[in-house]
Amino acid sequence: MTQAWDKALRARGYRVTPQRQLVLAAVTKLEHATPEEIWADVQQTASGVNISTIYRALELLEQLGLVTHTHLGHGAPRYHLAAEAEHVHLVCAECGRITQISPEAVAPLVSALADGYGFQTDVGHLTVFGRCASCRTGVPAAGVPAASVPAASVPAASVPAEGGAVRGAPAGRGRAGEARPTT
Repeated sequence: MTQAWDKALRARGYRVTPQRQLVLAAVTKLEHATPEEIWADVQQTASGVNISTIYRALELLEQLGLVTHTHLGHGAPRYHLAAEAEHVHLVCAECGRITQISPEAVAPLVSALADGYGFQTDVGHLTVFGRCASCRTGVPAAGVPAASVPAASVPAASVPAEGGAVRGAPAGRGRAGEARPTT
């Protein structure tokens, strides 16, 4: 990954700086992270890096097609590797867990929107809000407390669960069952 990333920067005349390397490493590690979460991770290694450097690096990495962002509710955009951009986000409005699913899972919806409305769906920016299986049943996923926790207070840690990769980063609240395309 790093070698391809280095080549992409150099091919367009950009230097491979330690700050850019740290930002890409943080995006890789944190997956769906806000610029502030990325900054906090970078601060653990390089305390002199300021938040404006993070924003500039993310902007450049997105222009180069190495990272992409999505909006998972209200608040700051969340960044992840562009190579992993083709997925749909399921966001639990109760606990804030983010589950990634394959675009094939929403293929019937995408087809219905295209056939019925002539609408071309950007599946890479599709987010569906609702309640996860754990919150619906009251049985916590491994590492997640059973009590209802507002999304804003859920720690930004990965949480394993059935049916896909789950990210524990808090997300904005939506109404249960509401699907919102994001940009």
